[in-house]
Amino acid sequence: MLTPMMAGGVVFPGLFLLSKNTLQRLPQLRWEEADAVIVSARLVSSVQAIMASTAGYIVSTSCRHIIDDQHWLSSAYTQFAVPYFIYDIYAMFLCHWHKHQVKGHGGDDGAGSPGSTWAVARGYLHKEFLMVLHHAVMVFVCFPLSVVWRQGKGDFFLGCLLMAEVSTPFVCLGKILIQYKLQHTLLHKVNGALMLLSFLCCRVLLFPYLYWAYGRHAGLPLLSVPLALPAHVNLGAALLLAPQLYWFFLICRGACRLFWPRGSPPSSPCQTQD
Repeated sequence: MLTPMMAGGVVFPGLFLLSKNTLQRLPQLRWEEADAVIVSARLVSSVQAIMASTAGYIVSTSCRHIIDDQHWLSSAYTQFAVPYFIYDIYAMFLCHWHKHQVKGHGGDDGAGSPGSTWAVARGYLHKEFLMVLHHAVMVFVCFPLSVVWRQGKGDFFLGCLLMAEVSTPFVCLGKILIQYKLQHTLLHKVNGALMLLSFLCCRVLLFPYLYWAYGRHAGLPLLSVPLALPAHVNLGAALLLAPQLYWFFLICRGACRLFWPRGSPPSSPCQTQD
């Protein structure tokens, strides 16, 4: 177990530092630190999402029996990804810190003082509370459950859940386009539509699909599946689905403002999660 976790602890922060230093030091680029930090954080998130989605696809398509079949990637990638969620909490804080400085709220005088740092940290937790909570639950609840409670069963369902990350690269690209004032371009609109569609299919409709898949396996109609499952399984699914519905609502609201602006500059669906 320690080997995949140690590898993840090296890969994700290492990729972030490599990207950040490259963007800052290449003579052709010479980016400011704030831009390099924010883009590098988005890049690492996208890479993790692609890796998770690929692993999830391999696992879910390899499991013919949705309960008993196993694939080594299910446990290996779960362990590998744990350090990512810890790293990403800090990476999101760095992004928030640099945005705070760019907006002029943290001048040179006292910008790094304990009081100023604590104020920025409180603002970060207030703005990103749901995302920080999501990451903490992934590490301290979902990971132990997937390793201990499953006892090697249900790799198919875990693989499907990993594919929920399909929408993440579109979210990250949208935020980068906003950062460079490109939210009015065709690329941003196309990316927004793809993000909306992928989020709907891979995060919202994923849960009805999992219930349907279990119903087909057990010979039950879809509406009878929740009654046949233990209460804690339904509760866990509901808790996982709830933030996805909230984020999807925000994405839809941002998409409406983007495609049908009402006399004001259109906002981006990605801004709802930023």
